[in-house]
Amino acid sequence: MASSPITDFYAGRNVFITGATGFVGVTIVEKLLRDVPNVGTLYLLMRAKKGKSVQERLEELKKNSVFDKFKELQLESRLSKIVPIEGDVGLEHLGISPKDRQTLIDNVNVVFHSAATLDFFQSLKETTNINLRGTRRVVELCQQIKNLDALVHVSSAYVNAYLTKVEEKLYPAPEDPEKIIQLSETLNDDALKELEPKLLKDHPNTYTFTKHLAEHEVANVASKFPCGIVRPSMITAAWKEPIPGWTISKNGPQGFFMGASKGVLRRLPLDPSIIMDYIPIDVVVNGIISTGYYVNSLQAKNGGRPADLQIFHLTSSTYKPFRFELMTDKINSYLHDYPLNSAVWYPNLRLVKSLWVFRLSAILFHFIPAIILDLVTKIGGGRPILVRLHKNVWNSLNTLEKFIFTEWHFDSKRLLALSKTLNIVDKKKFFIDIGELAWDEYFSNTILGVRQYLSKEPIKNLEKARRKDKILLGLHVALQLSFWYGVFKLIVCLTGISTAKAALVLPVLYYLFGLL
Repeated sequence: MASSPITDFYAGRNVFITGATGFVGVTIVEKLLRDVPNVGTLYLLMRAKKGKSVQERLEELKKNSVFDKFKELQLESRLSKIVPIEGDVGLEHLGISPKDRQTLIDNVNVVFHSAATLDFFQSLKETTNINLRGTRRVVELCQQIKNLDALVHVSSAYVNAYLTKVEEKLYPAPEDPEKIIQLSETLNDDALKELEPKLLKDHPNTYTFTKHLAEHEVANVASKFPCGIVRPSMITAAWKEPIPGWTISKNGPQGFFMGASKGVLRRLPLDPSIIMDYIPIDVVVNGIISTGYYVNSLQAKNGGRPADLQIFHLTSSTYKPFRFELMTDKINSYLHDYPLNSAVWYPNLRLVKSLWVFRLSAILFHFIPAIILDLVTKIGGGRPILVRLHKNVWNSLNTLEKFIFTEWHFDSKRLLALSKTLNIVDKKKFFIDIGELAWDEYFSNTILGVRQYLSKEPIKNLEKARRKDKILLGLHVALQLSFWYGVFKLIVCLTGISTAKAALVLPVLYYLFGLL
């Protein structure tokens, strides 16, 4: 039986992971424990939060749904390999105690740095501290580690968002990182906000700007030990592992599928003809793990000296492009295949190409129903949230417009070349080639995953939900008939025209209304 060089590489090696409680980090943990049975200790950087110690947070982590399949396979004993390290990338020296830091220095062999703030609206001061200085702090630790075999930095395909065609290479830094750090330490948020347009230049936000600068922190040490940078695009639900459709992230399509399945999100500002670059979480994790192995193997081939910095795009736009026009009609079908028992109205999602048309349609289809539903919720003693949620979306549109309506092309030739270097066992076990991914089946699984893991609705209530979906359809049709009958009567009343002429006007209004 053929061996797995990647599994062999990680066997007995100890791994330090930042961002371990996030979508990417926790999936790395699960994958290593499940598919690399002899992996060494997994040191997870975690911070005490909301009065809970890191040990308590670790126990919570072990209950994460990512481990559902893991537990079915009765692999819980491997969870003992996890050791929490109290700390925070936003603190000096990562907030790690001297004792724990020495433990890492003496024992760690591989570092996966996935911690970051992903908030597009966060201040430059905060993003500089976490994304830029946080990476610098990790790199400083790496330089002290006695037997470091690989550092893999999780960046983003959008660090070069000012370009629409991006290669797998390091682009010039948009600004001097020392200057940015100095400004963030000496100026307050208001003063920094005034300087942002000048500092960010063509970068759309502080996230892409500071993540770009962070790549150069890694590049600065690439000659000292094996380093790799992976740049995922929009990370979406699992393609195959641990379970098709699994997700804990509400970003991207998972978030709007969640709102659409509830019946509260009915319009989405999105051009179905442009490529949306989505990449499944399991492909991302396999890419990270494969990169750690690969950069180390290059050092061995290079006479023990680290090779050049390796950068890989974990993306789909130039290899397996996805456009919503491929399945516009199928999305609503999938929503009704896997409806929610907690749906408040009949799901019917439509994509709107224009931002101003979306704003107009949002008033009609989002805010007015939200005001009514929030009022009903308040009367019933519940907590009204719909108007607030729709306001948040409304207020974020200008910032997100570039990401909604821009088509990027991320070259991934180097990643595909990496995939070809893997043997047949690793190509299957740590798959990074998405050539066989079927987008329609994938999104069907994603909507089921959103139902199960984000909306927390079990499979056992699916038939009950489908019965409710039919009832909601009946109510939806009845409401539409009542609405258009009311419009018909209003036309007759206000204009005084005959019912026959009013009946001719009605289809025109119906068509215009349908554009929203």
